[in-house]
Amino acid sequence: MQAPVIVMNTNIDRETGRKAQVSNVTAAKTVADIIRTCLGPRSMLKMLLDPMGGVVLTNDGNAILREVEVVHPAAKSMIELSRTQDEEVGDGTTSVIILAGEFVAQALPYLERNVHPIVIISAFKKALEDAIKVIDDISKPINVEDEAEMLNLVKSSIGTKFMNRWSDLMCKLALTAVKTVVKEEDGKREVDIKRYARVEKFSLFRRMNNFAFFFESGNNSRVLDGVMLNKDVTHSSMRRKIEKPRIVLLDCPLEYKKGESQTAAEIMDENHWNRLLQIEEEQIKEMCDRIISVKPDLVFTEKGVSDLAQHYLLKANITAIRRVRKTDNNRISRAVGASIVNRLEDLKEEDVGTKCGLFSIEKIGDEYFTFITKCENPKACTILLRGPSKDILNEIERNLQDAMCVARNVFFNSLLAPGGGATEMAISVKLSENSKTLEGIEQWPYKSIAESLEVIPRTLIQNCGGNSIKVLTQLRAKHATGNHSWGIDGLTGNIVDMNEYGVWEPHAVKVQTLKTAIEAACLLLRVDDIVSGVSKKKSDGGGGVQPAPQEMEGEGELGER
Repeated sequence: MQAPVIVMNTNIDRETGRKAQVSNVTAAKTVADIIRTCLGPRSMLKMLLDPMGGVVLTNDGNAILREVEVVHPAAKSMIELSRTQDEEVGDGTTSVIILAGEFVAQALPYLERNVHPIVIISAFKKALEDAIKVIDDISKPINVEDEAEMLNLVKSSIGTKFMNRWSDLMCKLALTAVKTVVKEEDGKREVDIKRYARVEKFSLFRRMNNFAFFFESGNNSRVLDGVMLNKDVTHSSMRRKIEKPRIVLLDCPLEYKKGESQTAAEIMDENHWNRLLQIEEEQIKEMCDRIISVKPDLVFTEKGVSDLAQHYLLKANITAIRRVRKTDNNRISRAVGASIVNRLEDLKEEDVGTKCGLFSIEKIGDEYFTFITKCENPKACTILLRGPSKDILNEIERNLQDAMCVARNVFFNSLLAPGGGATEMAISVKLSENSKTLEGIEQWPYKSIAESLEVIPRTLIQNCGGNSIKVLTQLRAKHATGNHSWGIDGLTGNIVDMNEYGVWEPHAVKVQTLKTAIEAACLLLRVDDIVSGVSKKKSDGGGGVQPAPQEMEGEGELGER
């Protein structure tokens, strides 16, 4: 008999066929179960300890899964879904994981009955196309200029978050920030909240000194009509408060140019040394004269400012702030209408920013902060948040980012779909009807998508302690008669009309959630072989090979002798 030919390394872990598919389904379902209780306004919080010893307290799906360490490749793929959803639309990170886990779990019975994965995937793709048509049919337009409608939309998106108790204030913050950074050029609308809307957090224990008016009761958090930096002036005698300043932004040092590599100079005479110092002084004076020629009141640079440059600028009554971050310099540029100059030789009058109303430096706690406020039509802003502790502030910041993403999505696609599980149930009812018109095996995986979508309203009911069987039956009956706006009240667990209840979600979030979840399920179903590169020896022995029993006995005998 011919000896077996070993092609692959024997020290690897390998799963094939049905075993690999069941393993993927189990991993996906496990990840979905981790954050199932984080859906809806009655959601539970997860407390996570990160590798650095910090505590993360959140119910945001992406924030939770980002801290979870998993080994299984399918579980890693599921966690990547949440990050993708967060980057694309900023909301629905919990829903997409729950749906993807349910889609994969519903496909398992068909795999066990030897239905080919390609047939199941084909049915899933048809279901996705029909589901998007249903979302388009039940969506309604929104007027982005109507502040009341926009506030209701943002309020419904953060109703499931930790900060829903301050929802009125946070909705205004999110909407104001998004409206501030909206920029239209050549008929294109740009809303870059990641780059131009920055969040600054302050704990309650900080003493506010002269800046207390920003944080009086009822006005603890606000959106500045400008930019705030954690910077102080370079020289203590420079002005700390300027009204309507002329601002110059630089990306070059105000220092003597040094050699890029080791530079040696041989000085034979004392006069030569004095000449070197004189050249340095002349060079810096020339730099400062170029700046003074455009008559600025304020200079920001991303590089350093030498003592000599500070002296010349102070004599000209110019305030200088150094080592500003590139991102902060870009925000200042957008807020005050200045251009960032890379070479002082290119500095012109058009580069000076004149749209700032007030420059001031205030002490908050033990640190100095620069405020550039009262800007004329600023396209960048800073959001000031104040809360009792660091953990709560971090969670509020995550929730505020989601709220801003929701408002941003509507500026691009001004359609809303009913929330509270109404959209999912409407799709479920429609797909169930469509499945009866399909022929062959495809109708069963197609119908499984319809059954899987009921997991969202079911989870909402379970998370607030309701009777899921009874309430889901009532909801199905409503949707069967064409009332597609009926969903689940996440606080009581009863059915309610979303037109009256006012919970609506952006069309873009719903479509992206379905697309991401179904594509991920199809990806996992196509896998029939898992080859793990981890050595069995390492996994068994914690990094090494355990000695044989005979060797251990021998060592014991030697020790006794």
